[in-house]
Amino acid sequence: MDLGSCSQLTRHVESTRGVASGSSCPHACIASVQPVTAAPPAPRAVVAARLRQARVLRGLSQREVGVRMGMDKDTASARISRYESEGMSISLEALFELAQALEVPPAYLLATSPAMADAILALGEQSAAQQERFAELLGVLGELSAKKRNALIEKVLSPTKD
Repeated sequence: MDLGSCSQLTRHVESTRGVASGSSCPHACIASVQPVTAAPPAPRAVVAARLRQARVLRGLSQREVGVRMGMDKDTASARISRYESEGMSISLEALFELAQALEVPPAYLLATSPAMADAILALGEQSAAQQERFAELLGVLGELSAKKRNALIEKVLSPTKD
């Protein structure tokens, strides 16, 4: 493909990125084209990272995790290693068994950001009644304007003055 002219380059970029430059600049090739957003992490990568984190957090070996899941002690380490290295996908049933073995909520193993993972762990440590109250609180916070929500969060998180 000959991309010698600005307009050819622009059309090529727009077609491969699925965006339009929106510029009437005669040199559209240097006009601001919307950046390509990063793809979300692959599901195997997310589970692998969270599995590793939870296993280390609990101080367990790969073998111990596998045995807690009901695997044979001779193959447990290899199976968990394949999950952690993304060499093997995990079934939904095995994901729930894994969460139980690691003593974390299943949602933790699917959290795509550290903040979400931390929130899930914190919520999972609460009683069912407290989880319901936190869910109500999050709903109320979500309904506030960003300014009011941020002010309230700042007030709660700032050190108390006695």
